[in-house]
Amino acid sequence: MDLREELPGDSEHVRDIHLRAFGDHGPVVADLVDTLRDTITPTGGLSLVAELDGRTVGHVMFTRSLLDAPRRLVEVQVLSPLAVVPEHQRHGVGSALVRYGLTALAERAVPLVFLEGDPGYYSRFGFARGDGQGFRKPSLRIPDGAFQVIGLPAYEPWMTGTLVYAEPFWRHDAVGLRDPGAQPA
Repeated sequence: MDLREELPGDSEHVRDIHLRAFGDHGPVVADLVDTLRDTITPTGGLSLVAELDGRTVGHVMFTRSLLDAPRRLVEVQVLSPLAVVPEHQRHGVGSALVRYGLTALAERAVPLVFLEGDPGYYSRFGFARGDGQGFRKPSLRIPDGAFQVIGLPAYEPWMTGTLVYAEPFWRHDAVGLRDPGAQPA
């Protein structure tokens, strides 16, 4: 498996991955990715793909958001979304993408990475609930257990506060759960 940064020619393959991986919610996620892609700069954010036998089978995106800390605003990253085509799920593709991304962000001196997701999946990478570490979620619609964070080497203990998602997450209504009976992905 090859992991690399997304290239301009990958956008249609990436869109297809999200459409297939997220089912009925796929169009919202794919549109979010298309919008977030425009926010990524060489030093801010990361969009990675996984290729297997020359075929793009997975994608993860890390984008800039802010932590409203008492001392000052802190630039952080949000891992969202992560998707793998159904026939390659549960084969380590998603894990490889997350680990590769976290390593790259640590090298860029990013202090914190946040996400909304399944604690059973993301805890293997070191993510833990944010509420017990001095962080507040950006929306009450995010289940407490799903709001997670990992500190990278640039993290300092004063960096606590409220996560402020980048505007595209709000524009695409991709924050938290609209259906209270639904489970986080």
